[in-house]
Amino acid sequence: MAFSKNQSEVDEGLKGELAKKGVVVTTINQLYNWGRQSSIWPMQFGLACCAIEMIATACARYDIARFGAELFRPSPRQSDLMIVAGTVTKKMAPQVVRLYNQMAEPKYVITMGACSIAGGPFIDGYNVLRGIDRYIPIDVHLPGCPPRPEALLYGLMELQKKIQSQEIETTEWYQKGMKREYPVPDFGPHGLVPKFNPEVWQPRELDHRKDKYGEPILIGRKTKAPDLDAPLATPPVAQPPKPQTA
Repeated sequence: MAFSKNQSEVDEGLKGELAKKGVVVTTINQLYNWGRQSSIWPMQFGLACCAIEMIATACARYDIARFGAELFRPSPRQSDLMIVAGTVTKKMAPQVVRLYNQMAEPKYVITMGACSIAGGPFIDGYNVLRGIDRYIPIDVHLPGCPPRPEALLYGLMELQKKIQSQEIETTEWYQKGMKREYPVPDFGPHGLVPKFNPEVWQPRELDHRKDKYGEPILIGRKTKAPDLDAPLATPPVAQPPKPQTA
């Protein structure tokens, strides 16, 4: 019997006849992906107000157990999914990366809320990271401030679709000897060092407004965000007033 990607070459009519007799025809990829997508265990931690919506998703009204993701684990070594729910400060960013490195493969990440995606309303804050995707890979982004529990369930279903499309032969984490860990940034007097992980994120060289509108669109002082990680300039020394002559 031959197989093509995630679909077997058995005729659908024959599958139906076999199913009536209690025989299920499938592929290793389909069986393996079905098991993984139906038992995603999220890590139990939250960073800000988005965590309240994440907790509400696990309550009876929304019933996240329908998707097999009701077992929030207190340990990263027992978790498959990291939900970055809330504002990531520069002091917290190294801990998030360290927790990600401690998770076993396969592991996935959902950024929940505008703050974890790009800083949200605190994007100009001196202590807020402008997106955790600067240090770890992200599978699903959930915009909102905060996203509703329905949005988190939708993001979980999108993650399940991504898992269902994976193949054992080509999936990165399934390779022998594969150990995916990323450097943990150091938080010092001038912010995080390094400022980003070049393996997962690169700064944009072009203005996204120019890509969309054909020319830069000026929006006051927000045309170019300041480099908040740069060292502070030395303030000028006040000079005594010059004497006035008649």
